Amino acid sequence: MDMRMKSTADAAPAVEEETLGESDEVFSSAAELFRLLSTPIRLKIISALCQTEKNVSQLLQEIDTTQPNMSQHLSTLYRAGVLSRRRDATQIYYRIGNERAATLCRAVCMQIALEADDDDRPASERLTLQASEHTP
Repeated sequence: MDMRMKSTADAAPAVEEETLGESDEVFSSAAELFRLLSTPIRLKIISALCQTEKNVSQLLQEIDTTQPNMSQHLSTLYRAGVLSRRRDATQIYYRIGNERAATLCRAVCMQIALEADDDDRPASERLTLQASEHTP
């Protein structure tokens, strides 16, 4: 009976380790997604593509940046699977390829916009104050 108890007790840490391992994978995936979304232009690109696909020229009309910079960010988002693309003759059209990323982008940006409506301070000042409020 002692052997059974020991083997049952030994099994519990293995299950906990497996769960922690899966959590690490989840946190790593979330951190990678946040890293991809950490550039304002990438958030703007995702927002611009939420309703319909667009080519680079159309995106450049909406987002103030250079063509090489736009292409670099589109390529990064495409390689990460956030965007999909298709070729039509000489044009490449981009669209949302990962709805999870678009949903997260919308949710975070919407929440920040709502908070900004309630607070007249500049965003950089609000974020600095909020971070210092949570520091022990």
